[in-house]
Amino acid sequence: MKIKKVPMRRCIGCMVSKPKKEVLRICRTPEGELKVDPTGKLNGRGAYVCLNTECFDKMVKGRRLNREFEMQIPESAYAELRNSFEKIISASGGGNIE
Repeated sequence: MKIKKVPMRRCIGCMVSKPKKEVLRICRTPEGELKVDPTGKLNGRGAYVCLNTECFDKMVKGRRLNREFEMQIPESAYAELRNSFEKIISASGGGNIE
């Protein structure tokens, strides 16, 4: 019997590795746009954040996406990401998922 390996991803908010299904991907497309990628399949460079607001806030406060994507990200882009993030959290049942 073969044991299937679970893909792990590191949250850029809390820096803890978690199974890929427990984190949300934020993608920088080849055109330079930032998008929340709930499917995990969009083209482009990805960074992952836990499905809780504390990790999202740490990511924003520390400007960690700037480092991950090697570009300056405007405040308006963080605001758009927050809106998308909050919609996904509320659709998944609300509150923090851990």
